[in-house]
Amino acid sequence: RWEEAPPRLQALQKLLTGSVRFLAPYEVRQGQEAVARLQGDLAARRQELQPKKKFAFRALKKEAAPGSAPRLAEPAAPAPATSGPGLAEGESGGPLLCGFSGAQDEELELGPAELLQQDVLLSELRGCRVRLRGNPNTLRVRDCRGCTVLCGPVSTSVLVDGCSDCLLALACQQLRTHRTRDCRVYVQVTSRAVIEACTEVSFAPYSWSYPGIEEDFESSGLDRNSNNWNLVDDFDWLATDKPSPNWSLIPEQERISCWD
Repeated sequence: RWEEAPPRLQALQKLLTGSVRFLAPYEVRQGQEAVARLQGDLAARRQELQPKKKFAFRALKKEAAPGSAPRLAEPAAPAPATSGPGLAEGESGGPLLCGFSGAQDEELELGPAELLQQDVLLSELRGCRVRLRGNPNTLRVRDCRGCTVLCGPVSTSVLVDGCSDCLLALACQQLRTHRTRDCRVYVQVTSRAVIEACTEVSFAPYSWSYPGIEEDFESSGLDRNSNNWNLVDDFDWLATDKPSPNWSLIPEQERISCWD
């Protein structure tokens, strides 16, 4: 029964998370990629069985005059019916349930009702500030430039791919960052974060908050007391006697404490 798959997959992810300290980086990578494929297959199956929904997302342009009515933003365009080279790793290629795509210089928001256990994609955003207050199942941030992405606790994995000059606040079981440069990541992650083909990525502990975040952490299943924010595996750096030059920790005095 496919309904049994989500808790079993979550248990598998927790098993992998608890085993990373005993496994070689290559074995961790293989396990993470296998879990990501299963998550993509599960998302595709969920989308097949759920009725299609249309969302109207609020998007306020930064330069909008005070008192002006908010403009409705278009939801992310549906992905092609079959996967192709343009899809980020782990994407199912099915229709998207929620997300934003192609916006520029906008304030974008989603709340708990839209996000609960959904698979969210943010793609090709430029200069946007995105607030995701709620508990998604997965999050993918793809090809974004100069954006701020603040997200509540994600039950399983976050994939950041092809981004630059971004500020991200993320809480998840698994964080994978590909082809990304000059980004600051405030993260709570219960496994070890992974970077690949990345440069100038810096990390600090997750510190974003909003009303209702404790309930979202509870529904996500994440352990608030488990945070490996400063443990990062760089798959492009094999030396064990020298730290990777591709990532660093944000000095405590330079970390953001007030997000609004």
